[in-house]
Amino acid sequence: MYFGIAVFPQKHVQDVANSYRKRYDPHYTLIPPHITLMDRFEMAEEEAEKLVPELERIASETEAFRIRLHKVSNFYPASHTIYLAVEDSAPLVTLHKKIKSVVGRVESPYEFIPHLTIGQKLPQDELHDIYSSLRMTTFDLETKIDRFHLLYQLENGSWNIYQSFLLKR
Repeated sequence: MYFGIAVFPQKHVQDVANSYRKRYDPHYTLIPPHITLMDRFEMAEEEAEKLVPELERIASETEAFRIRLHKVSNFYPASHTIYLAVEDSAPLVTLHKKIKSVVGRVESPYEFIPHLTIGQKLPQDELHDIYSSLRMTTFDLETKIDRFHLLYQLENGSWNIYQSFLLKR
């Protein structure tokens, strides 16, 4: 079974992200706008049950925080992805490291960069056109992060919440 860990921003941020995602993200219908904390990893459900107490501990030791999404950026040439960038990503990076220390097995060839994807798998010309247009747009989106979610992937590729973990208030 495939799992992942993510945070979902508040609705007002999701609405802005979805206004772009519905045009530029083929995963629009598979998962709401999110910031990935742990990429997809394979694990038996029994193992996931053992992971839950560790994730609960991390959540109980982590203060809720706010983030600001302030500009559009991209991962070109590594990936044809356009995203909303997080201004001060330190709290998300710290949370990612804590989660990675208990999940362990997920290796990525890329450095962890917290972001909210608004377009992906775009042809190169379209990527450049969209990015050129959007980088002139001012974004000032703030959202609180008070929980993270262990997600599981269905056979049709969509993601559902397996369990949510509330951060300290």
